[in-house]
Amino acid sequence: MAASVDGRTPTIPTLLRCCAALAATPGRLLRPREPDALLLSRLESVPPAPARASVELTVLLQGRMKAPTTIVAEGVRSLGHLPMAMGAYLVEHPKARFLIDPALCAHVHRRVLPDLPFPVPLLVAPDKPVLGLADALAARDIDPAGIDFVLPTHLHWDHISGLLELPESVTVRLPATELSWALDGPHAPAGVVRAPLRGRPLDPLELDGPPVLTFERSLDLFGDGSVLLVDLAGHTPGSIGVLLATADGSRVLLAGDAVWNRLQIGLIREKAPMPGQLFDADRDKAFETIHRLHALPADIEVVAAHDYEAVAALAGR
Repeated sequence: MAASVDGRTPTIPTLLRCCAALAATPGRLLRPREPDALLLSRLESVPPAPARASVELTVLLQGRMKAPTTIVAEGVRSLGHLPMAMGAYLVEHPKARFLIDPALCAHVHRRVLPDLPFPVPLLVAPDKPVLGLADALAARDIDPAGIDFVLPTHLHWDHISGLLELPESVTVRLPATELSWALDGPHAPAGVVRAPLRGRPLDPLELDGPPVLTFERSLDLFGDGSVLLVDLAGHTPGSIGVLLATADGSRVLLAGDAVWNRLQIGLIREKAPMPGQLFDADRDKAFETIHRLHALPADIEVVAAHDYEAVAALAGR
């Protein structure tokens, strides 16, 4: 499947969406969306089968920013800010070395952010400087040519910009639904930059496996239970989580942007309309996914891609 690349999303529709989201936000900060008690009562957790292999996981922390707590988890009445992370995850499996979320390239402010429609770059730019993916790998004596494939949790710009620093032969693997959403049509969805996918081999996946934990669909990537993909649709149509059986015996769920912070999981809170209405493709589905994360067994370590404290704790293990 060949990636198409075109111009940015028109600015006027994006501005209109921003205005609508801003108008809806004050009310939801005071009266957040209530959890769905019926959905919670129906959720059952199916234990994953014992893994027959394990993986080594390395966090590549590349950038930081911060966001007001009250917009990350609506209804939380705080004047504080939450630190946010941006980065990639290096996974070493007996059969492959791959990256989950090849997040940032060097000089991302110049190379990628200008391709997003105004005013999105003003909302999402990480603090300077950022650590490019090639430099993050070099710090661990890893040649980018030694990466077998990449597995983005979804196709927003801050999860694939590091592809610009990987050989064009490196394959991108992710659900066909996500590829179609991001690449079809004359304009990219808000938050998507198509250039990092130009000329790159794409391997569409289907989550056609059985329920795992509280998630309805899964895919056992290597057939040994060590890397399970689960359906976290909502933030984008094909968003996935990656459940890893790590070498220390724990199970880590890399949850992408299904939530921005574990505070949302504990309270069952979605993002405020601004920025949620701008960046969540399906708000209802995204809220359902938060319920599924909330209902997970306590021994599953959930790490959201932008939860700085959770990412830093994982890096320090």
